[in-house]
Amino acid sequence: MSEATDIISTVEFNHTGELLATGDKGGRVVIFQREPECKTEPYSQGEYNVYSTFQSHEPEFDYLKSLEIEEKINKIRWLPQQNAAHFLLSTNDKTIKLWKVSERDKRPEGYNLKDEEGRIKDLSTVTSLQVPVLKPMDLMVEVSPRRVFANAHTYHVNSISVNSDHETYMSADDLRINLWHLGITDRSFNIVDIKPVNMEDLTEVITAAEFHPHHCNLLVYSSSKGTLRLCDMREAALCDKHSKLFEEPEDPSNRSFFSEIISSVSDVKFSHSGRYLLTRDYLTAKVWDLNMENKPLEIYQVHDYLRSKLCSLYENDCIFDKFECAWNGSDSVIMTGAYNNFFRMFDRNTKRDVTLEASRESSKPRAVLKPRRVCQGGKRRKDDISVDSLDFTKKILHTAWHPTENIIAIAATNNLYIFQDKFN
Repeated sequence: MSEATDIISTVEFNHTGELLATGDKGGRVVIFQREPECKTEPYSQGEYNVYSTFQSHEPEFDYLKSLEIEEKINKIRWLPQQNAAHFLLSTNDKTIKLWKVSERDKRPEGYNLKDEEGRIKDLSTVTSLQVPVLKPMDLMVEVSPRRVFANAHTYHVNSISVNSDHETYMSADDLRINLWHLGITDRSFNIVDIKPVNMEDLTEVITAAEFHPHHCNLLVYSSSKGTLRLCDMREAALCDKHSKLFEEPEDPSNRSFFSEIISSVSDVKFSHSGRYLLTRDYLTAKVWDLNMENKPLEIYQVHDYLRSKLCSLYENDCIFDKFECAWNGSDSVIMTGAYNNFFRMFDRNTKRDVTLEASRESSKPRAVLKPRRVCQGGKRRKDDISVDSLDFTKKILHTAWHPTENIIAIAATNNLYIFQDKFN
């Protein structure tokens, strides 16, 4: 696995954590299932093994605009499970699809009008009737497309989010957010539109959007200017006027050529409780309280040692990398990625933080992850990594945390790492 098409572009646990889906640049979705715990080895918790792989999107061509539409999966979102089957939404830049994932372990046999190969029999040869029966067979996982939601986005889709009403979901692109009903594919409602009349007046774009986990009328979206807007769909059909604007006043002494680029919010996530928002910009992760708009509650430095390197990061385009962020199940720890295959965790209660590495060496089964340290000049301790030796091609953009347990999934380019807390 080294081709560009194998690069993982999204990672998502389902609501129970039993399934984990990844999407890649080649338009494929791979679903992993957690094996049941082994009775003989109580400490070996269920590992995740491949459950199903399918091609979700194919490359397309927009003939009107002479544009290639990539097959890369931008986001996957699971629907809460209602019956034996699982459903998930996957999207590329333009088209969202609803997939049904189900199991079959029986097959019907003994038809009257068809032979074993499925060919219709000559009716004159049918002399007696039999009752068809279901016979056991090897387990088959079937994935089938149930809906295709197309032609609603002029710009690239960056987010999809399923509403807590389980009936609707939203999709966001650079300038608009649309609301869909899961059962209706030929129309959606535009609920946010920040496109100026004259595109030359464009000053910001939408970077991410998410529904509140419990209130179906609330949603948040982030912008490239570093702001968050909370919208209430009860107030008006078009949520152009936000209910709350979360924005941190800029410190004039820190102003530089890169200020605007590094303040762009690359991801926003509601806490499971619905009380807080977690955002990620280029250098920091921030926790906001929904009841306090003027400044974040907590600011965590992800890799402050890069502040002096912004010029070269601008030249190699890394400064535009979009890092995601994640909450643990109890909202007490946050996680986000960095360069050199490092990822960071911050404990909100103890204020302790750690840098860990997702690498082949550290991923031998049962190996314990060693904390890593990056140093800037001066004295170096043993095992410290200097800023100048960081590999900026190895970046952890996509991470996910199991909804209830301390199990995390880390996408490092084309490798998926799953780590778990040994004390669980």
